[in-house]
Order: sequence, then structure tokens, then C-alpha cells
Amino acid sequence: MRHLHLASFFFSSSSQMATVDHGAVRPLTAVAWTSNTSTCPKDFTLINITEDGASASFTRSFAIRSGYYLCYSKATSGGMVVSDIQLITEKDAIPHGYCFIAEHLEPKANVSKKKRVCVRVVPVGSVDTAVLDIKLTAKSKMMLQHYTYVGDIHGYVLWCRKGPFTSTMPQAKPRSVSLGLRRLSLELPSTPQPLRLSNPPQVPQGKLSQRRHSLHVKETLDKPADSSIQGITALDGVPFSLHPKFDIQSNATTPQLNYQLNNIRIKSLQDIENEYNYTFAVEELAAKRTRPQVSTSSSAQ
Repeated sequence: MRHLHLASFFFSSSSQMATVDHGAVRPLTAVAWTSNTSTCPKDFTLINITEDGASASFTRSFAIRSGYYLCYSKATSGGMVVSDIQLITEKDAIPHGYCFIAEHLEPKANVSKKKRVCVRVVPVGSVDTAVLDIKLTAKSKMMLQHYTYVGDIHGYVLWCRKGPFTSTMPQAKPRSVSLGLRRLSLELPSTPQPLRLSNPPQVPQGKLSQRRHSLHVKETLDKPADSSIQGITALDGVPFSLHPKFDIQSNATTPQLNYQLNNIRIKSLQDIENEYNYTFAVEELAAKRTRPQVSTSSSAQ
């Protein structure tokens, strides 16, 4: 019987390790405190019994019978997983990238701050290994196979198991795009085909100058090669028309425009020279003025 018990123990341990190695266990996505089953969130599992059969209710003192429990969730709807879990004291600073676990308690209940549980939550696609399970024991001498010792907290021992996991996040199904929506796409097709005229003008190449030929090639390259939305400008479909203020034909019959046109006087070259004639008399008078001279006798005195 003893050999059979040992064989069954090693068989269960090996199967459990195989499960961990193949990543068939879902990872933890959240850890929290809760007062009882009524305050425990919907997707959380409450740990009410330790692995050695004791009650897993955390109490602040012996006089208080009602306490709080540790709970965890494996719901993958949020896209986050718990990659690590640690215990710190009230004097320790919280490690970088970690956060204290949430508290789902009754209004008058609170959790002791002497030792606090903190976890590191990361996106599911950023890590290959995560925390797969947590357990509690009441006796520190008891060892759990395949679990890592996290620390002592209020008379209990916290254990965690880490390993690879398989993401069970739902993948979005590819949606078929209709031809009409594909034409409205701003992306260019993979192999754009140039537009061709049905009746191109027959112009001999020899009579085209080199400059005109280069401009024609540049204009062809600037135009989009497809009929997508990139070939449409803001002025397409807008008719060209002059403002009535500058329309000479419509304003030719108005008396004000006729008066302005009749008063236009064309000046001749002689009229322009007479209007802008300048004799430079002031400059010539200034140039003829003599400078005052200072006698040498007065300067010597």
C-alpha cells in the first residue's frame, strides 16, 4: 500500500508538472481582499481554507472572530495577467511596477497594513510566464510541491506557482471588405495601373521640343495613377466664374463705368515730361554759394 501511495503521488506530481510545462493552466489576472462571499466579486475565487485544513480568515486580533479572505481571479477579459507577487512591510517602499491588491470589504472592515500584498500586472502579450496559482498554509513547516514561498503574513504562509501559460484572449475574426468600401480606401493598390486614353492625339514626336516633352512627362508623373480619392481635389465640380465687380461685359452698360471709361486720358511723352519737369535750381544755387573764410590774423590772436 505504501508503494502504491508513493507511485500515485509521483504520478500526480509528474502530471501536474506536465500541465505546467505545456501551459494548460490559465494565469491569474487579479488578486484582492474580501470580507466574505457576498462582497467577493463575481469572477473571483475566495480562499476560505488553507492547504492543511485550517480556516483562511485573516483577523487583526484574537477578540475579532470575523476577518477577511484572500481571493483571486482568472478572467481574461481585461487582457492583463499577474506576472509576480510579493509581500512587503509597512516600512518598505512599494517596488517599481507593482501595486497593492484591491480591497472588496464591508464598510466598517479594513485590512492590516503591517504586511501588504502587492502584485505586478502586465499585458498578456508582454510576458511568457505568469503566476498560475496561489495557496495558503497555516503551518510554516509544510512545503508545497511546485510552489514558491512568497512570505509569512498574519500567521499564514503565502505560496505561488509560476509557469508558462496559453493566452485564451478571443481573437477578432477578419471581416470581409466590400468592393465599394475598398474603393473608398485611402491606401493605394499594390499594383496601380496607369490610365490610358481611348483616342490619344497623333502628334509626331519630332515636332515636340525637348522642354515641352519634359514638362509633359513631369505632368504625367504628378497625376495619380489610379481613380482613388487622392485624385480628387477640392475644386472639382466648382464652376469657374468672375465676380460681377470685375465682369466688364455685364457692367459695360452702367453709367458709372461709362463715365470712368470716358474720363481716361492718355498722356503723351511731352505731357509726361512737362508734368515731371524739375530744373534743379535749388541744387545749383546751393552749389554756387561760397564758404565763409576765417582770417588768419584773428586765429593767431
